[in-house]
Amino acid sequence: MLDRTGLHQRNTLFRLLRTFFYERGFLEVDTPVRQPVLIPENTITPVGSDGWFLQTSPELCMKRLLAAGSGNIFQICPCFRKEESGRLHLEEFTLLEWYRLDADYHDLMVDCRELLRFLQTHFPVSSGIPETVLKKIDFSQDWQRLSVAEAFEQFSPISLSEALSNSRFDEVLVECVEPMLGIGTPTFLYDYPLELGTLAKKSESNPEIVERFELYIEGIEFANGFSELTDVTEQRKRFEHELELIRKFDGRVMKMPERFLADLENLGRAAGIALGVDRLYMLLSGKGHVSEAVSFHPCDF
Repeated sequence: MLDRTGLHQRNTLFRLLRTFFYERGFLEVDTPVRQPVLIPENTITPVGSDGWFLQTSPELCMKRLLAAGSGNIFQICPCFRKEESGRLHLEEFTLLEWYRLDADYHDLMVDCRELLRFLQTHFPVSSGIPETVLKKIDFSQDWQRLSVAEAFEQFSPISLSEALSNSRFDEVLVECVEPMLGIGTPTFLYDYPLELGTLAKKSESNPEIVERFELYIEGIEFANGFSELTDVTEQRKRFEHELELIRKFDGRVMKMPERFLADLENLGRAAGIALGVDRLYMLLSGKGHVSEAVSFHPCDF
């Protein structure tokens, strides 16, 4: 459980995040936490709620708002993913998610740089945290950009194609690649293989990759963003693949998000990103475990 100082620091972070997006003309929205259908992703297990689900992310509803004409939007909200627990994971966690119209994943990388520089400038001053904590990370220099293929060439004991064919991508990424990313200055790991971007737009220059990136700082992943896939036929095909994997490996039968697909037809060029707020507070406050960065941890009950 956070003490009084921690509560004030976390409040400062929330206030600064909102200020950053308000100053840039984004509309803050709120969407239902409990939903009857989710975006199917075989790597994520949802928490059930009396026949419905607690959201694994606000993505489905926020994209529907975007397609309905909301303009640029952001949201800070709780999300839930079953069986995710550890130094960097909690089953309930807080996400900051934002969407830009007429934008791609490069525009989101610019947002990330501006957001972190904004927080570095304002957070220590208003929170009481010693500046030395943030001075360890250089946000002012050009941030490193590394494609997934380049990262595997540099840090992996096996090739990217071998990791994919043997279903060892996540294992190698976590054990060998991630600890080497974002040391001293942040790293954008970008251009993921096609099979690792269910909702991401396919690259026009290379159909084997999607326009997706993750942001790493000090070996920790903080954000996952991509250019949005808006081709309804292609999206339905990818969802069908995900639903089959979920049924095959987990035995769960999930519904196709039909109304989402119908609304997707009205969505033009856009990009969206999710950033872990609890991890961000860990970084800014110098805490070593995500359980120290939330108001209540399961152990507090």
